[in-house]
Amino acid sequence: MPVLGATAASATTSAGCQSATVQYRIVDTDGNPVGADWTSQGGFHLWDTAPGAVEVRLAPGQKIGDGCTYPVSLAEYTTEGSSWYTSGHQTLVDKATVHLTAADVADAKDARRTWQKLTVKTPDCYGQIDLYGDDVIYDGKSEDGHGPAPYEPDGVVTPYHLIAAWNGGDKPCTPEEPGTPAPSPSGSTPATPSTPTGPADSTPPAEETTPPTTPEPSSTTPTTTSDVPPLESTPPATPKPSPSGSTPPLAETGSSAPVGLIAGGAALAVAIGAAAVYATTRTRRS
Repeated sequence: MPVLGATAASATTSAGCQSATVQYRIVDTDGNPVGADWTSQGGFHLWDTAPGAVEVRLAPGQKIGDGCTYPVSLAEYTTEGSSWYTSGHQTLVDKATVHLTAADVADAKDARRTWQKLTVKTPDCYGQIDLYGDDVIYDGKSEDGHGPAPYEPDGVVTPYHLIAAWNGGDKPCTPEEPGTPAPSPSGSTPATPSTPTGPADSTPPAEETTPPTTPEPSSTTPTTTSDVPPLESTPPATPKPSPSGSTPPLAETGSSAPVGLIAGGAALAVAIGAAAVYATTRTRRS
């Protein structure tokens, strides 16, 4: 059901732009709604079909300031299972981003208006599709604009600012078939490796191996919200671990370090020591 009474959240950034409520709906290739119409409802398993295309807009009744922009992204991943708890390692396949502004706030007179649309590839195996309120690429890379890929066993519940999602698929995602090995030269027969000879008991026993245990699914379920921050507010970068307080600080070795003063002091200490040795030697001789 359409949500028509949504209001802006109270969170405010330093630029004066408030969080805004996003509405969305799945559409087909002709732009016709598929299933439920406009909604702001969250829920990680809200979609029961893979959304190949999603229209987005800002819910009516909101006052959006000039210059306030709200990025919304749709990302598709391949997974190792058909649900969040069996998704395992995820690999980004496709991503699309649009930026909503005051011009994208819905109104009662906009029934036939064309809205901004996000489109990703249709998955053909186990996968996950996320609709979220920022423009970060959650693929596990460390460059600017990238973030950690979703990974359920470790509780990595990305993307941040998740609005809605889908998990599904009916078969594993298998890698491409490797190329056929080159045939051996004509007329040649591969040599058969010789069998080593020796006492029957000279062969060491095979080592017993224990199969790795499958990680248990975590109890963390991704939370969703249709209130997204403006573009000025981005997810904080993962902080680097700070050095332990028990470790003494390293000596300064940069260009600003007092190298000349340290070197001069060392030379003076050597000179004083040498003079003391010389004076002691003369006293003994006399």
